[in-house]
Amino acid sequence: MIRLGITGIKGMLGSDLKSLAIKNGFDVIGYDLPDYDLANDETIKYIINSCDIIVNCAAYTAVDKAESEIERTYRINAECVEKIGLAANTSKKYMVHISTDFVFGDNSTAALKEEDIPAPLGVYGASKLEGEKKLQRACNNCSIIRVQWTYGINGDNFIKKILKAAENNKTLKIVTDQIGSPTPTTSVSKAILSMIRKRATGIFHYSSEGYASRFEVAEFVLREKGIIRDLIPCESSEFITPAKRPLNSRFNCSKIDTLLDYKRGFWQDEVKEFLKLF
Repeated sequence: MIRLGITGIKGMLGSDLKSLAIKNGFDVIGYDLPDYDLANDETIKYIINSCDIIVNCAAYTAVDKAESEIERTYRINAECVEKIGLAANTSKKYMVHISTDFVFGDNSTAALKEEDIPAPLGVYGASKLEGEKKLQRACNNCSIIRVQWTYGINGDNFIKKILKAAENNKTLKIVTDQIGSPTPTTSVSKAILSMIRKRATGIFHYSSEGYASRFEVAEFVLREKGIIRDLIPCESSEFITPAKRPLNSRFNCSKIDTLLDYKRGFWQDEVKEFLKLF
């Protein structure tokens, strides 16, 4: 039985990956704070030695706080990733690392490919991009999966925020100029297991099929739940936040499609399934 190690196992993706991996016959061991500190070299050595394959779901994801916690953000998203990669490479262990659409700052309507030039808009995206670069130099046997607009039952996300906001507000102001694909962490977990089976290497984009604006997603969620609220469209520039968000998060997933054991679902169908939990 393959022992699969998952860092950040308490998070939204890590917890879903754990459940799916166990169902698929993996022996799963998880690592997360406070018991496992990835900034500690001995901890990383222990993690790599205790598993056959490592999936790094751990990350600093507080996008706005990252602007003022630069050192911590880079330590977790870049330096620790490099250390895990070096240890995995030395031990000849296969590794999967999770990255993000925030490495881009594209304003076009193009579906972004893996070879498109990244241009992060803030510290979080820049730190994740640096983590990608460091990992590629450190480890010869790894894959990097960029994901976007993820949602799951065990974490905070846009869909949950919309439902919560609708409980206390009759009017919701939602941006129309951020375009992407709402993607469930259950689906990302399936993609990770596909990559593990194929031992794929390189950078891959993964998202659900189809694109929508944040406004369209909010509209869809409320309609599906039968919640009537006034939705006011606006642009991202109307929300002043420490970190800018990428406007174009459309992914071209044709590269990963050739490796998946299944066909990616449309975002609408997957959101419908998720909403049944509420």
